[in-house]
Amino acid sequence: MRFRFPILALCAAALSLPAAAQTIFPLNRAEILAGSRFDFKVEFAGLVDPAQVKVTINGADPAKVLGKPAEPISREDGKDVSSLLLRDAAIGKPGRYAVTASDGTNSRTVSWNVYATPSKRAAKNVILFIGDGFSIAHRTAARILSKGIEDGKYKGKLALDDMPYMALLTTQGTDSIITDSANSASAYTTGHKSCVNALGVYCSRAGNTLDHPKVETITSIAKRRGMAVGAVTNSEIEDATPAAMVSHTRRRADYNDIVQMYYDSKIDVMMGGGSPNFLPKTTPGSKRADEIDFIDRFKQAGYQLATTKTEMFAAADDPKTTRLLGLYNTGNVDGALDLKFLKKGSVASFPDQPDVVEELRAALKVLSRNKNGFVLMVESARIDKYSHSLDPERAIYDTIMLDDAVKLAKDWAGAHGNQTLILVTADHAHPVSVIGTVDDQAPASELRNKVGTYEDAGFPNYPAPDADGYPNRVDVSRRIRMVFGATPDYYDTYAPFMEGEFVPAIKNADGVMVANEKYKNVPGAVLHEGNLPNKGPRAANQGVHSGDDVILTAVGPGAQKIHGQMENTELFRVMADALALAPGKK
Repeated sequence: MRFRFPILALCAAALSLPAAAQTIFPLNRAEILAGSRFDFKVEFAGLVDPAQVKVTINGADPAKVLGKPAEPISREDGKDVSSLLLRDAAIGKPGRYAVTASDGTNSRTVSWNVYATPSKRAAKNVILFIGDGFSIAHRTAARILSKGIEDGKYKGKLALDDMPYMALLTTQGTDSIITDSANSASAYTTGHKSCVNALGVYCSRAGNTLDHPKVETITSIAKRRGMAVGAVTNSEIEDATPAAMVSHTRRRADYNDIVQMYYDSKIDVMMGGGSPNFLPKTTPGSKRADEIDFIDRFKQAGYQLATTKTEMFAAADDPKTTRLLGLYNTGNVDGALDLKFLKKGSVASFPDQPDVVEELRAALKVLSRNKNGFVLMVESARIDKYSHSLDPERAIYDTIMLDDAVKLAKDWAGAHGNQTLILVTADHAHPVSVIGTVDDQAPASELRNKVGTYEDAGFPNYPAPDADGYPNRVDVSRRIRMVFGATPDYYDTYAPFMEGEFVPAIKNADGVMVANEKYKNVPGAVLHEGNLPNKGPRAANQGVHSGDDVILTAVGPGAQKIHGQMENTELFRVMADALALAPGKK
């Protein structure tokens, strides 16, 4: 098909033939669920001669394949570049598609695979657990604390380990070997790769963060099939992982826009922190730039509002509740160690916050009222946040909380006909390892020399865990030594942070990131020289993610497709297949 650009482009074309091949979205080797919606875009490297532009899909006019023609943009965002754009395209027929775009000088071809799903659903429901930043060391440490070891063997298994199917998932995106929580979670919820900080879009040259080529999320696909959808977390609900269920933005920090996207999505259950972005600008504490009262809007749309655990359970127990909005904190919901034992963080201000397990219990009650089934994403978010702050005990306790939630889901699924596919994974990893123990009773004057490795590590002496798997103390005399591999400068105290989450580094008056001197005089503290940049735009005040693969475990109908090493986008297809979201014709 040849496209007509406005006269403006014709005048400039002779002076501006592009020097590089064009970019086509979706990108090469994209896997596209049949019938799912996506934005089709071709970006030319400069202004183009409209008479020379030709775009085909399998040799045919794109409008014949996509249902409608793409619109030419002579000067995108007022710059000397031309594009073609079609919003909300879809391809219903499975198969291989070759997309070719030529400007008369340069030509580019990409290949798409459009796939259908089985005609019959294997699962009625899907529960996707995401331990944000959940790495092998977190898993190991949680098992040590919650199960214990006797005669060299664990005395029990974690619920998330005791699953029949396992795979390694890659985490890289389109722009980097290291991902963040936005594009990694987006890979799960859309089946498409993206770049750091992006949610539900391909990263293009569009100037507005909301104008990048969109790909449909599992939320809107499932809602079209009449299913219920939920997202629960102990982060702010607008944060990257839960936002990946509904969002389309190049910038994960677009919190106000993400709240609008939640509202537009008609997601049935959403729980977490982050209430200020729901409040009109003139409300004290609001973080909105407008006067929209989204709490009122959600109420008008039939949502029950819960701001405490007590209100949450009351709403969930009401058989008439089919939509629930839970906002339990102005920021992140506190993690398990602070909520249940230390009472630090913001617990004094928000004493009746639910943990992730309790959120899940309420969500299951509400979502299961939909007879067509549900899709639920459950995030233990602060494993990641505490790992960024180099606070291992808090990260470990939130891993135990994740495991308790998985156990609840498995028990619920067993009591409801085993019709639920349960998937447990991380969005990305941290460079963290369990390397031994710290023994306060060791005959050494410095804490560094009280670290035991190999046979000197022995076993930690945490008290026996309670019914939920938590020891009631972390400040024991022989405790796990968990170390992080990518850090700023910080003071290593070799001990749990009993007074609140660790803040490893701060910026000094010269703009240099330095070890936080708050911990300098802690008995035995040692200045640890970091290995991350401490000056300029890349200066780090906390730990960073790693590019390691993450583990995916699964149980339930459809879980047998989990095996070996997989791309993170393949998890979306596993869910789509289990739910028959694009049933092929018999």
